[in-house]
Amino acid sequence: MKNDSVLEKGSFWELMLKLSVPTVVVILIMIIYNVADTYFIGQTGDPNKISAISLGMPLFTILSGIGTLFGNGGTTSVSIALGEGNKDKIRHVTGFCFTGGLIISLIFFAVVFGFSDKIAILLGADAHTLADTITYIKIFSFSAPLVLLSQCFGSIIRADGDGATPMMATLSGTMLNIVLDALFILVFHWDVFGAAFATVLGNVLTSVILLALMFTKKRAFLPSITKEAFTTGIMIPVITLGLPMTVSTILSSVSGIIANRMMMNYGSTYLAAQSVAGKVNMVITMLIMAICMGMQPAISFNFGAKNYTRMKSIIKSTGTFSVVLGLILTALVFIFKNSLVAAFIDDADVISIGQIFVLAGVIVGPVFGIYQLCQTSLQATGKASYAIFASLLDKGLIYIPVLIILNRIFGAYGVAFAHAVTMFFTIIITVLLTLKWFRSLTIDSSSSKTPGSITSTTIHGTQKHQDISDEKQNAQSTCA
Repeated sequence: MKNDSVLEKGSFWELMLKLSVPTVVVILIMIIYNVADTYFIGQTGDPNKISAISLGMPLFTILSGIGTLFGNGGTTSVSIALGEGNKDKIRHVTGFCFTGGLIISLIFFAVVFGFSDKIAILLGADAHTLADTITYIKIFSFSAPLVLLSQCFGSIIRADGDGATPMMATLSGTMLNIVLDALFILVFHWDVFGAAFATVLGNVLTSVILLALMFTKKRAFLPSITKEAFTTGIMIPVITLGLPMTVSTILSSVSGIIANRMMMNYGSTYLAAQSVAGKVNMVITMLIMAICMGMQPAISFNFGAKNYTRMKSIIKSTGTFSVVLGLILTALVFIFKNSLVAAFIDDADVISIGQIFVLAGVIVGPVFGIYQLCQTSLQATGKASYAIFASLLDKGLIYIPVLIILNRIFGAYGVAFAHAVTMFFTIIITVLLTLKWFRSLTIDSSSSKTPGSITSTTIHGTQKHQDISDEKQNAQSTCA
């Protein structure tokens, strides 16, 4: 069965096998990748070094957010074009994504490398962590173009339903990173420098493999860097469709910096405990995110084909699966929380605090999939404005005020529980937005192409056609 046929007619479990399972593997690899630095540095027994890596991580998140702009935006644009049967724009989309990603990554490298000392202080480094934080972010900055390339095209080349191909590239680079982490930190004793250097080399391998795949198995996705790649019909859809996840990722980094700075007020032991707990809780959130993101090409394809009945069926099945998975993973982490925290560092204080911080993060596991699926579905169907607003709620509009309030009332433990409190309100609002949008799709599909109905140019046209206008949305809501 061809990839397009799976997107159009495959069962839920076929879609899971072709799309979500490879994405889960990639996410698992990313989890191992993120955990590796903390784990191996933790074997030194120095909480300050773990804190230094934790302080530098928001920069990686920002870079990932930039990659998401072109990766997710490009993937959604290509998937919708495939659903419409319009394959002419694919190479123009990839050409814009490649050029934009390269330019921004070079700017990122220049800024971080040139101002690493000031950035380290801004991130919250103190006298005990400053030197190691500067070392980590300065070496890491060299990987910026590689991270952008691997994230962007690792996402785009799965737009036709083939998730296994990019998975192999990511797997190879991450495995090299883990091996080099062990070698550089445990054998050569390069500590923080070794962790950052291993990250750079791992991304080199991933990028090389992705380029090789593009020139062999995925030639249809090779970038075409011509003037057609920089027209509004190409650039605006990519940017608007990529913005929701980008806003979410970058705001997550900003809020993470704020939380880190708050936690540093209580000492590096608390920040180390938060870092370790964050790695444990990442298992739940990122696996559920992988399930939802994996289904994005199928949702976008059927949206582009106007097969809203199948699209909604896929979303409902994915939602049920993600809730069940969240319950199982939450139970497992709760049962083994002590051993999971202790595996990172042999420090009684960090272990004691970290167990409570794990509970603070794990309690949202059963319902996190609902939020993630709503956000993914809004983005996959081109409703960028709602998806961006949902991201703003979770990472900024609600989270930052809650963070400040709980920090003042409950101290470090308030900071730890702030995200769980935020998620309660965010899920309610996001579900309501998603239901409102899908209701408008139902109205459009039942009408015989009235002026307010969605056409193929809704996603790939100029700004006039990017989204249903506010006037039409209001009219539809009134009719509903």
